[in-house]
Amino acid sequence: MGEAGSGKSSLIVAVATESFPENVPHVMPPTRLPADYYPDRVPLTIIDTSSRPENKAKLIAECKAADAIVLTYACDRPSTLDRLSTYWLPELRRLEAKVPVIVVGCKLDLRDEQQVSLEQVMSPIMQQYREIETCIECSALRQIQVQEVFYYAQKAVLHPTAPLFDQETQSLKPHCVRALKRIFILCDHDRDGALSDSELNDFQVRCFNAPLQQTEIAGVKKVVQEKLPEGVNDFGLTLTGFLFLHALFIEKGRLETTWTVLRKFGYDNDIKLRDDLLPTIFKRASDQTVELTNEAVDFLKGVFLTFDIDSDGALRPAELDDLFSTAPESPWSEAPYKDAAEKNVLGGLSLEGFLSEWALMTLQDPAASLANLIYIGYTGDPASAFQITRKRRLDRKKQQTQRNVFQCLVFGPRNAGKTTLLNSFIGRTFSEKYNPTTSDRFAANVVGLHNGDKKILVMREIPEIKVKNLLSNKESLAACDIAVFVHDSSDEESWKRTKELLVQVASHGENTGFEVPCLIISAKDDLDPYPLAVQDSTRVSQDMGIETPIPISMKLRDHNDVFRRIVSAAQQPHLSIPETEAGKSRKQYRRLLNRSLTFVSVGAAVALVGLGAYRIYAARKNSSGYMASNGDLGKKFVIMMLLIVLSSFYFVLLNIITWLGTTYKVLNYLILFS
Repeated sequence: MGEAGSGKSSLIVAVATESFPENVPHVMPPTRLPADYYPDRVPLTIIDTSSRPENKAKLIAECKAADAIVLTYACDRPSTLDRLSTYWLPELRRLEAKVPVIVVGCKLDLRDEQQVSLEQVMSPIMQQYREIETCIECSALRQIQVQEVFYYAQKAVLHPTAPLFDQETQSLKPHCVRALKRIFILCDHDRDGALSDSELNDFQVRCFNAPLQQTEIAGVKKVVQEKLPEGVNDFGLTLTGFLFLHALFIEKGRLETTWTVLRKFGYDNDIKLRDDLLPTIFKRASDQTVELTNEAVDFLKGVFLTFDIDSDGALRPAELDDLFSTAPESPWSEAPYKDAAEKNVLGGLSLEGFLSEWALMTLQDPAASLANLIYIGYTGDPASAFQITRKRRLDRKKQQTQRNVFQCLVFGPRNAGKTTLLNSFIGRTFSEKYNPTTSDRFAANVVGLHNGDKKILVMREIPEIKVKNLLSNKESLAACDIAVFVHDSSDEESWKRTKELLVQVASHGENTGFEVPCLIISAKDDLDPYPLAVQDSTRVSQDMGIETPIPISMKLRDHNDVFRRIVSAAQQPHLSIPETEAGKSRKQYRRLLNRSLTFVSVGAAVALVGLGAYRIYAARKNSSGYMASNGDLGKKFVIMMLLIVLSSFYFVLLNIITWLGTTYKVLNYLILFS
């Protein structure tokens, strides 16, 4: 695309026929270069465009469908060059055509030698428009650099510069550095921080299917050492030298070398691992969760020890950044993972905190957890790193759970103490200052049980304003292991609102079939309790069939073993499940219906037996000589049959009465709660 008469169509004919056309149509039809035209062996289709106003709609459509854009100007017409920055490049940005642009000066043979050089003209334009991949001048008439134009266009698509290199700073981009560092570590088999000659050769064979001669290896190391002495040490090529080599390749236009390496190790054009290397192994029901296996946990423990450079039992922020330096970015720098685990006074993450963060990420986003495991060096089968937990409904039926990570939803009104509860869970000091929580917040930590077992508890604070939205989803409680309801024990209104939330959540569980164990927590026990709230909360817990409220005071650090009690309740999924009055009524009528159906079934069965027996009697009565020879026996048989028939009618009548009574009660119930 470009100004009219700048040489677009002539350029296309010249590359396709290797000759200069005498008569060129205004717009060429689509032209295809075969796969063997360029070294990458990828066919190339060239679409000519018209710059006439009446064809603008088609031009826009072609731009949006293009993989790369060749933008032309005429070397003998400076006004067409000016139009690049005043019209064409701004127009491409307006159209959001986010593809590489190759700026091409056509009619080089007509260029005035007195004109300013291409580099001087294009340098400020390229600084402003980073989408320009390269600039080149050509002549269709003289066949000067015609093939190179479309080679650079194809190369810009297959081997783009933008993801790898920052032209302004003349350095590798951070994502590229992180990917190359991971590749270096994977190739450094003996973990000595350098690629030996043998490791360099293995790397070459893996990426380029050809070994390096010893002289070639020596030559590579010599080039690095001359420019960067620390790039080579006694053990071989260091990471610094490895990165320098790739920056050198890119500066010299050999981007295909770096891209070949990246793609051999599974990276896509965004320098992230391809989807096929991150298989979807997390198909599960809504009441199932994903956990790390012992194999993955053991791997993470080893990683923790490796990056705990000062051996202080915690990963400082710098050590944690180093650990994730082979991933596209640190996964825990933003919510919900930021500040979700316990840290020491220096901001260091303990091993338990480290494993808790991984458990939280696996629970919330198992695909991200898998990706980051691979980024930091996990080479095992992805399926061996994760396990799908048993359905909660089955856990309730079996009255036990096999889970190692429990998810707890924390409900309560404003200023009840929810945030303080979560802060205490991850070792933060008590603060009198109230900062209302407006979005879901997480806290994860390891909880030791009385029997010596350790489980990970993930607490999720639900702001009061978010409860309605949460419960609008039928499956919102499906994977939840336990819910706790926090209220300010000194405030009657706080308890009233907490009771309403408890009923809402319990009703939602009853209506959806995803009931969860619940606990009530009476926070701020250091303040004077409100007597009616204490009495009512105790009565409500007894009426609903759950444990009496647990008094705590985070200010006095009186936790009352609350976190262990939460985990213990979660481990018994069939207990501590609140029943609302509506739920109890539904259960009662369900029981009556089942009982009435049983009566009907029994009555019907008895009636059928009686009818069958009567038919047998009638048949035998009609047989010759039967009653004559068995007079007394026949009379007894008749009496027995009559009793059976009367009993059958009695059962049927009883069931009809029961059915009518139950139906009447159900109708009353439906009217009452409609």
